[in-house]
Amino acid sequence: MTNFTKQKPPLWFWILSLFALLWNAFGVNEYIHQAYKTDYFYSKYPDPKVLEIVLTTPLWVTAAFAVAVFFGTLGSLMLLFRKKWAQLFFGISLIGILTQMFYNVFLSVSIEIYGLAAIIFPIFVVVLGMALLFLSKIAIRKHWIN
Repeated sequence: MTNFTKQKPPLWFWILSLFALLWNAFGVNEYIHQAYKTDYFYSKYPDPKVLEIVLTTPLWVTAAFAVAVFFGTLGSLMLLFRKKWAQLFFGISLIGILTQMFYNVFLSVSIEIYGLAAIIFPIFVVVLGMALLFLSKIAIRKHWIN
């Protein structure tokens, strides 16, 4: 078993790690509002038709949303704590992201409601999830985290 000494990460690593934490914490906040059906949640959907579609989202999609944001937050914290668990957590988060976005793009009527934005935002989220997983792999390889 080889034991590597941690190397000092560059400034951009810390900036990206902090951005990842903020992004995922925002996702946790959105999930909590959705799960608990808060006033803020209802205020986001003034159109009753859209609200009904959101309220009838299958439980497995909501669970995928929870997995995506909670494991993404844990992965972000692991980056900041310089622990290689970040890679596992970002991998699990990406599975949640892909599951949720598959439903949003291919199985729901979101494209009919939101148009092109219903495709662009999911692509952005998937790419960001992949980038965070890739960042954790780079950090492990460069011994910034272990």
